[in-house]
Amino acid sequence: MRFEITASMMCADYADLRKEVSELEAAGVDSFHIDIMDGRYVPNFAMSLNDMCCIRRLTDKPMDVHLMVEHPNNNVNLFISNLRQGDTIYIHPEAEYHPSTTLQKIIDAGITPGIAINPGTSVESIYELLRIVEKVLVMTVNPGNAGQMFLPYVGEKFEKLLPLAEEMKFKVYWDGACTHDKVEKYAEMGVDGFVLGTNILFGKGRPYADIIKEVRALAPEKSS
Repeated sequence: MRFEITASMMCADYADLRKEVSELEAAGVDSFHIDIMDGRYVPNFAMSLNDMCCIRRLTDKPMDVHLMVEHPNNNVNLFISNLRQGDTIYIHPEAEYHPSTTLQKIIDAGITPGIAINPGTSVESIYELLRIVEKVLVMTVNPGNAGQMFLPYVGEKFEKLLPLAEEMKFKVYWDGACTHDKVEKYAEMGVDGFVLGTNILFGKGRPYADIIKEVRALAPEKSS
């Protein structure tokens, strides 16, 4: 199975969102990454529930919804009710008193459950949750803003997570400061997918199809 490419839609051109979605879909992205920020859990506001719903209507590709919000359990049903089977919701374990309760809501609704782990969150602290999620989104920058620098110490998390992923049957994804060299190195190590933003995909003045083709060529297809 080849590694997955998901487009970080907070970086898209909102002057013509329909065109952006259409061109990204035609270029071969596997899913659309939706960053929801509340200005509390992270010091920024980004996409909204309405943005998510709009993109959900414009494409049949899966949606990866990343909730960077305090106490997601309070509002997760708003997102669940506007998604489909095959879509994913990621929560941050630190943002919830009982993250397993929120994850169970996601599971019961038939949505793919995921957790996002910050640079300062250890693998050991979320070990038990790895048994009930299907995806782990590793933040390689502090959450809240696009265009940040990669934090090198986060690389060790992939070395810890990838053997556990094989044992516990979850997938591992990269989010933040994703550059060509990182895709090449970590896809070969076994990372399942990469969220592409301004470092590779958006604002380059080139067709998305050309960029995606180049990224795909950075690492051989993984055997299933």
